[in-house]
Amino acid sequence: MKTPKVPTYGLHKPTGQARCYIHGKSHYLGKYGSEESRIRYGELVAKVVSGQQVDPFVTKSADPESGLTVNELVLAFRRHAAQHYVKNGKPTSEIHCLKAATDPLFEVYGFTAVDEFGPLMLKAVRQKFVEQGWVRESCNKGVNRIRLVFKWGVENEMVHPTTLQKLQAVAALLKGRTEAHDNAPRAAVDDSRIETVKNLVRSLVKDLIELQRLCGARSGELLKLTTGMIDRTGDVWKADINDHKTVHHDQSRTLHFGPQAQLILAKYLSADPDAKLFGITRTAFYRADSRFVGIREQVLA
Repeated sequence: MKTPKVPTYGLHKPTGQARCYIHGKSHYLGKYGSEESRIRYGELVAKVVSGQQVDPFVTKSADPESGLTVNELVLAFRRHAAQHYVKNGKPTSEIHCLKAATDPLFEVYGFTAVDEFGPLMLKAVRQKFVEQGWVRESCNKGVNRIRLVFKWGVENEMVHPTTLQKLQAVAALLKGRTEAHDNAPRAAVDDSRIETVKNLVRSLVKDLIELQRLCGARSGELLKLTTGMIDRTGDVWKADINDHKTVHHDQSRTLHFGPQAQLILAKYLSADPDAKLFGITRTAFYRADSRFVGIREQVLA
């Protein structure tokens, strides 16, 4: 069964009221832009997405004593996130992901009291993700990020614990049982395609591509290597990476280089232990690699 589309919050110019259409009927929500109209809109959205009957004559006024609103909680969390999700002095990509997940929360339920935000409302926000074309996995991650906001609110005594418990009851979207589509599963790139690209790039980029294949390193990890980082005392060379993707989880990361990888690295070793092995930035490496994707496809067509 197809999930109903989330109705749009709009303006009825003759009356100055907010209005939305549900099943071809107009529902007037109160003064356009007002807190009361936004709360009423959020209540109707939750009912529409959950398949409940919507009575256009039943309204609920905003309670001025309802306490902290969703808007206030999200803004407080974003201030926290701006300081928390930082690496090497720069914001991480998680900042953008959190904003994308919480923007619909602002739009639909911003004026709702945090402890009135429940599972049906969370599912309504998730439906917004679906309508925006998010893949199923991203929809599920978006829901988890919203729960993270409320978890942080519980931790800081801004949200009642039972509110978070209710939100945890919302099950993840399952493959084949949702309108949200799935991307094709990721698979290893065929060797013939890699070889085609290697034949089109300069030797430095070619060596970096081959090193990634041999040791399973991320490109950023290889580009940070210096001669002094590589332990060459054993048959297998090693390099401890102190600044890696999971360092904040207190995990270690060591790269291992066998005989074939050692032959490549030997070409770039320097007398200066602190000099980087590869004189190319991550951006330049990505650009060099991606520049030939179109050519590769033409060659293989």
